Amino acid sequence: MDSDSPQPEPTPVPPSTDPLTNQFTSLNDLAHELTSLQDLANRGSWLSILDKVNRARSLSLLNTPHDHLTYLAYIVLSFTKLRRFQEAQTELDSLDDFNSHHYRYETYPKIYPNRSGSMVPFSLRWLHALLPIKLGNRQEGLDRFYLLLDFVRERLNRNGNDESVKVWRKREVFVVNHIINQHLSNKELSVCLDLINALISRGNLDPALLSKLGYVQMQIGDLDGANVSFGKVEKMASESEENESGLRNLVSRNKALVYLVGKDYLSAVREYDECIERDGMDVVAINNKAICLMYLRDLSDSIKVLENSLERVPTVALNETLVVNLCSMYELAYVNHSDTKRTLSNWIARVAPDDFDSSCTRV
Repeated sequence: MDSDSPQPEPTPVPPSTDPLTNQFTSLNDLAHELTSLQDLANRGSWLSILDKVNRARSLSLLNTPHDHLTYLAYIVLSFTKLRRFQEAQTELDSLDDFNSHHYRYETYPKIYPNRSGSMVPFSLRWLHALLPIKLGNRQEGLDRFYLLLDFVRERLNRNGNDESVKVWRKREVFVVNHIINQHLSNKELSVCLDLINALISRGNLDPALLSKLGYVQMQIGDLDGANVSFGKVEKMASESEENESGLRNLVSRNKALVYLVGKDYLSAVREYDECIERDGMDVVAINNKAICLMYLRDLSDSIKVLENSLERVPTVALNETLVVNLCSMYELAYVNHSDTKRTLSNWIARVAPDDFDSSCTRV
């Protein structure tokens, strides 16, 4: 959950009062019991968050405008995670325009002395763009995402401190990634290339972004271009002073993807094995290794890879894509696959977070 620090205004403010760099004693200094909300969100306890927010509202525990907005962000996110999209939209509809003076710190000088800017959490702006897509209005959602991207870039173009620029640059990549994913789902690949190249031209040489560029290039058949993009990521990893497993795994997954396209599944498995050895919780590598083994007609080992990951790291490995693949393998491998899937479904019901879609087991 991105609870979002308040945004600075274009006029310079002293470091001690800059909301993006000010060091609060704890999250609870930002909003009522924010630490508890953050912990529940990290555990996927979205129903508990709804209970907590409703209790705080009924007992009038939210005493400041920022408290109200922060709790609203959590309740809208919780409804969205639980796929209760219309309820999430109803909560969002209770707000005025995000640019309203009601949502600015300087409107309440007695509550927020020496602070200025918008108190609207960035997560609310993101959810405002996402919800129309979830409700079936893709174009409206895309339009809102592009408006959000304009908003982020307008903030980036202001003169801010290094910490502020760093935050807004991360948000720029975050929003662009959501837009790219929407265009990818509709096979609008040329738009994806334009968006990624525009980000790179603005100085965003993020390894994940370059990898996504390579992925899109592979989709359009530009294997040479993809290899160049993946090569840049590998060069960044080799030059990195930190021996970061995440970056090295990204390099290995890129190599494995090239092998996959070339149907060299054994080589792909070797790359995924290296990823898993470095990071036993690399779910992408685990899932893709299992798929490669299935292509190699080793269905038994393919199933073992996924089952072992669920046993070892259930909170990490338990996602719908992995479970769908495991159930598909059960259907291919076993005559009595319904019983096996029912056992899996019962186990998931005990350990899964609130937002897990149990229908993916197809029981």
